Amino acid sequence: MIDVRSDTVTQPTEAMRKAMVGAEVGDDVYGDDPTVHKLEELGAELAGKEAAVFVPSGTFGNQLALFTWCPRGTEVILGEECHIIQHEAGAASIIAGVQTRPVSAPDGVLTPDNLIKRLRKAELHEPATSLICVENAHSLGRVVSLVDMGAVRAVADAWRLPVHMDGARIFNAAAALGVSAKEIAAASDSVMFCLSKGLCAPVGSLLAGGKAFIADARLKRKIMGGAMRQAGVLAAAGIIALTDMTKRLHEDHERAKNLARFLAEIPGVVLNIEDVQINMVYFTVAKAQNPATNAGIVGVFAKAGVRISPANNGVFRFATHYWIGDQELETVKRAALEAFSP
Repeated sequence: MIDVRSDTVTQPTEAMRKAMVGAEVGDDVYGDDPTVHKLEELGAELAGKEAAVFVPSGTFGNQLALFTWCPRGTEVILGEECHIIQHEAGAASIIAGVQTRPVSAPDGVLTPDNLIKRLRKAELHEPATSLICVENAHSLGRVVSLVDMGAVRAVADAWRLPVHMDGARIFNAAAALGVSAKEIAAASDSVMFCLSKGLCAPVGSLLAGGKAFIADARLKRKIMGGAMRQAGVLAAAGIIALTDMTKRLHEDHERAKNLARFLAEIPGVVLNIEDVQINMVYFTVAKAQNPATNAGIVGVFAKAGVRISPANNGVFRFATHYWIGDQELETVKRAALEAFSP
């Protein structure tokens, strides 16, 4: 099956499978897994940070960052449509014990004016802001410029606050902006990035930051149950994800734009080509508001050998990735033409 539900569905490449089989391992809880060390050092270097720690997932990495930065009962400021708010099951209230305060962030951009309106000092009736979170690339498929990232950094510095970046797809953002991941991460004190979103590693993310922060995060990772043993088997695939797979993401972006241009020509499909900045295509189909029709659309794609997610309030998301080549893309187009045409 051709799967465009997400770029998390990518399976390991043959090179990854071979590396995993032959990985040199140790007990990472004792700190003696050499392959994990190599992955963490590589991740820290690419992010321009002093250190990094290997974690099971992106959600884990984000929540670990909040748990490490934030005293309980404080407040985290972040965009209202960001992943931490929308797709992490309210974990911040459970794990870090913090209150999240969403800010309007059009196209994923936190503006200084909107931030300053939400920042608070501790008072009798108000919690203190302890952290600002940004996201790049945004989970809605857009990238945030270095200028906009720098503006958030300036506000954080003025308030003496740390900045955490959800950089799950930071390498997609780097490819779209034509800069390095290090340049994007420079606006943050900590950054999480995934190895399994579009990079084909089967499991894992990295949380990077200063040495003292990562040392504290390792303790918090243990508390959260994320300390792993012979994790070098997984880290071996992660190393290939960072050294090889990050270099080809522009191909996924071009195919996403190709698909978007095709979909835009189908009557009843509404999308903004300019919104397709990485490997994700969001679009609406009016008739998908009907549950029966929505299910029928999914069925048309399934018969063509294509897996899609049903529309959410009429909105579909298709994601391109390593396993969606030109031939697979043409199959998706044919299925779309049948499913969406009036």
